[in-house]
Amino acid sequence: MIKARRGAALLAALATGSLVLAACGGGGESNPDELRLWHYEAPNSAMGVAWSQAIKEFESTHPGVKVKFEEKGFEQIQKTAPMVLNSKDAPDVMEYNKGNATAGMLSRQGLLTDMSDEVAKRGWDKLINPSVQVTSKYDAKGTMGGGKWFGVPNYAEYMQVYYNKDLFERHRVKVPATYAELVEAMDAFVKKGVTPLTNAGAEYMAHQFVYQLALDKADRTWVDAFQRYTSKANLTDPAWTYGAATFTDWVKKGYVAKNSVGLKAEDAGVAFMGGKFPMMFSGSWWFGRVAKEVKFDWDTFVWPGAKLTPGSGGNLWVVPKGSKNKKLAYDFIDITMKKHIQNALGNAGGIPVAADAAAITEPKAKKLIENFNTLAQNNGLAYYPDWPVAAFYDKWVAEVQKLMNGQATPAQALGEVQKAYDDGLPK
Repeated sequence: MIKARRGAALLAALATGSLVLAACGGGGESNPDELRLWHYEAPNSAMGVAWSQAIKEFESTHPGVKVKFEEKGFEQIQKTAPMVLNSKDAPDVMEYNKGNATAGMLSRQGLLTDMSDEVAKRGWDKLINPSVQVTSKYDAKGTMGGGKWFGVPNYAEYMQVYYNKDLFERHRVKVPATYAELVEAMDAFVKKGVTPLTNAGAEYMAHQFVYQLALDKADRTWVDAFQRYTSKANLTDPAWTYGAATFTDWVKKGYVAKNSVGLKAEDAGVAFMGGKFPMMFSGSWWFGRVAKEVKFDWDTFVWPGAKLTPGSGGNLWVVPKGSKNKKLAYDFIDITMKKHIQNALGNAGGIPVAADAAAITEPKAKKLIENFNTLAQNNGLAYYPDWPVAAFYDKWVAEVQKLMNGQATPAQALGEVQKAYDDGLPK
């Protein structure tokens, strides 16, 4: 899933349509005393904190070798990876989005290294929950859940509801524990002139509402058909129709603001953190930032009643086929999997995949991780709606904006999404 969650400094990297390399010196030329690393996590994010620590440890355990970290934007890597990885400018190791349309596509194109032997040798497969492994492994068509490891996640993520406890108390609204109570809470806020949910129609938030509502009527077989092509997926079936129709109704009822159709995720997140909305349904990637920036009393809960919710292993460490220093790349990945680095990630507000549970001491962070573990253990991670095929994200954004603006019915919007899905399926 594309996430505009890194901050303006990270997302401004492509002022033009071309790639701007932050290289110091000769691009992708081989240098055995240097590890070229790309990632797009903000320095104060959980992952940024943990990986800065990993860089220092790598350099201390590899005398004479320097890590040349090049800060990239999420969108920059997303849009230019096929071109860059097919050139001499490929880094040695980089963070990349997971799923069929991203890591899967690059693996199918032969641009990523098959790390299966290294994963087994270093025992990474023993550290990662089987349901989290799915997005690391791809088949010959680039479909996730295959047999070969083309990436390694060292964190995980899922979607949850962040809520402003002060606004709930001020307006005397009960914090919901069931879906029916969620609807009651939203009705109560609307009656008091308060829009319950922050939203971003121009990016991922809006169509993730549609997906979660559809998941409420779905099961694992439905998810696997849609995400992993295990059977023909019908994107106009009752579950999808319920999701699209219910979200359209939410817009009409004022649960989300109609004028949020043109907003970005950053706008929505900042508005919630500024105390303007009681709730934000979004990913655990916001957790560290919410913890640092909000001034009100807040907490989180998993989508009420959900047996399935969007989530997965985190973005992947991948080693480009053109990496000049693969051994160093594997050594760096290995350090990010060490318990003390994983513990640091957890205490900074991330979801580690190999931490010592007793070492996570911050109460909200412990709850975040426990809720994820419950979902993972119950096979409740449903990935993200834009994953199955290339260019699907933009189609979702466009069609859900039409729903919000009243320019398309649920049937019309889902019909267009079905066409894009069918056209994008691997042949």
